[in-house]
Amino acid sequence: MSEPTLLVLSADPPPRLGALTGRARVRWADEDSLAAELPSADVLLVWDFTSEAVRRAWPGDGPRPGWVHTPSAGVDRLLCPELAASATVVTNARGIFERPIAEYVAALVLAMAKDLPRTLDRQREHRWHHRETRPVEGTRAVVVGAGPIGREIAAVLRALGVTCAVTGRTARRGVHGEEDLDPLVARADWVVCAAPLTESTRGMFDARRLALMQPSARFVNVGRGPLVVAADLAAALRDRVIEAAALDVFESEPLTPDSPLWDVPGLIVSPHMSGDTVGWRDRLGEQFVAMYELWAAGKPLPNVVDKKRGYVPMHDHSPD
Repeated sequence: MSEPTLLVLSADPPPRLGALTGRARVRWADEDSLAAELPSADVLLVWDFTSEAVRRAWPGDGPRPGWVHTPSAGVDRLLCPELAASATVVTNARGIFERPIAEYVAALVLAMAKDLPRTLDRQREHRWHHRETRPVEGTRAVVVGAGPIGREIAAVLRALGVTCAVTGRTARRGVHGEEDLDPLVARADWVVCAAPLTESTRGMFDARRLALMQPSARFVNVGRGPLVVAADLAAALRDRVIEAAALDVFESEPLTPDSPLWDVPGLIVSPHMSGDTVGWRDRLGEQFVAMYELWAAGKPLPNVVDKKRGYVPMHDHSPD
């Protein structure tokens, strides 16, 4: 039997696939060559998970890979109607990013509560400006998104003494449903968005929902940029509807130098780095190799995405 063909949508640095030598015929593609290479591939590894090339190439003619893996948590840049309707199995990188993102959110919460951005500004100005900061213990947070990332964020915040409510698409034990989101947002000191991007969640944090928040509340988005109407968030900060916010994801990335978001008062901007700790690419490569071994042995794959919902559902060991 010939070796299966593994097609990799490449990005620098490339994945380390030496463990698959003799077990897979590895071929490389970029955005321009992907469409021509797809019909000959058994497996597609979307190593360049920031690309939307798969969405553009998939609807073409010819056979398609039976398994597509993206080394990311979200699959919104990958799914198109044709892929969603196909028999192809799609998997993601659940298990890699949960703890790093939760730690990053905790760092943002502490930074905003302790006014660290202004302290650093005053240091650069050589200005002694004593002031009081806010406690974290005893505050309340709502984490929007009940998947592994959202639940890990809630666990880390609880360790800091924060009372956390988690919301998901539907209510179940330990998780509030969509109908509870507005009243929870209205009472929260911290609103953390870690939801998947779907048609129902796009723009979920707009002027109406931001206006429900307390004037002293802070907002954090580590999910996907389009979950937030950026212009509405900027207006809410300028008008002091809410006190502060932090964005690690944006509708268009990278954020251009002339974007007005850089200068919004009370907004912390970071370049989509919340889940990327030292060695993260190696961990993603190791995860894929382990999954490939399962696939080659005919065993069930973990992290299988429900292509209609756009995320790994709760019956695959974790809530949606």
